[in-house]
Amino acid sequence: MLILGIETSCDDTATALVRDGRTVLCSVSTNQDAFHAKYGGIVPEIASRQHVALLSAAVDDALARADLRFDDVDAIAVTRGPGLIGSLVVGVAAAKALAFALEKPLYAVNHLHGHIFAAFLDRDEMPPYPFLALLVSGGHSQLVDVRSATEMRVIGRTRDDAAGEAYDKTARLLGLGYPGGPQLDALAKRGNPKAYAFPRHRPDAGSLDLSFSGLKTSVRYFLESDAGRAAAPEDVAASFQAAVVDVLLARVDRAFDEGDYNAIVLSGGVASNSALQAALRDWSERRRVPAFIPPPKYCTDNAAMIAAVAYYQRNAVRADALTLSADPNLPFVLRAS
Repeated sequence: MLILGIETSCDDTATALVRDGRTVLCSVSTNQDAFHAKYGGIVPEIASRQHVALLSAAVDDALARADLRFDDVDAIAVTRGPGLIGSLVVGVAAAKALAFALEKPLYAVNHLHGHIFAAFLDRDEMPPYPFLALLVSGGHSQLVDVRSATEMRVIGRTRDDAAGEAYDKTARLLGLGYPGGPQLDALAKRGNPKAYAFPRHRPDAGSLDLSFSGLKTSVRYFLESDAGRAAAPEDVAASFQAAVVDVLLARVDRAFDEGDYNAIVLSGGVASNSALQAALRDWSERRRVPAFIPPPKYCTDNAAMIAAVAYYQRNAVRADALTLSADPNLPFVLRAS
């Protein structure tokens, strides 16, 4: 089954062609960083206008690179939410138009489900159910109990800042450019992760929730102090990153103590962070648990993961091509359209 995926939940205009939920024939993504860099963050209006300008060409480009025609496509998959409403509307409208014109089924996909199923792309071995997914991105930090493609529940979530958001805010405190997360990761490689003991959030008894707001605030106060003004930026970055990784791995460890999981999946934009990947691989070897981490191109927002979800959830997420609407607050729990 060949599915054309469309992803426009934020500021990346992405299309892809995926066969049987795992073989990526082509994945196209146009990054908008240059349009948003001078503002230090994503401007929703600019993002949606760029999707309008780029999406049609991105669809044509994907077909051309895969040497396929519209007639070869069996279905259309699109991100319905969560995300920026203006950006989502552009992708949903385009998908509806294609599905109607081509008389193909349309599948509405949850963006967060997409990040989890990015681990199924371009690999022979797939994560065995049930598995635990650690989803860390700019807008979300979650622990997800995954029983099947259609049975998933969030068992831990951020109470304030997501991990990626904390990275970007701390990067700004250090004077780094946009996007801040990758630059902070690069800077931290030159620093000492034990230079400064930034706080690690400890949840309430019985909770797997996360919190990074206090960590970010602690870094800000430190940088405003005499010691902070004299500190090497690379040491601050490395110490901050160590605190984030420690918190995430502590929750994963606890979830495995309490659950019956066969694997761990790391997904989301922060999944490409070098320190987090290294720590998770060390943890998986120590616990003798297989770890599945998508390649960097599938960690960030992409349309291949959207097409993959549609394949595995296609009996539950089929939507009417003419009545589907974008939902910026789409709940994580799967609900048939």
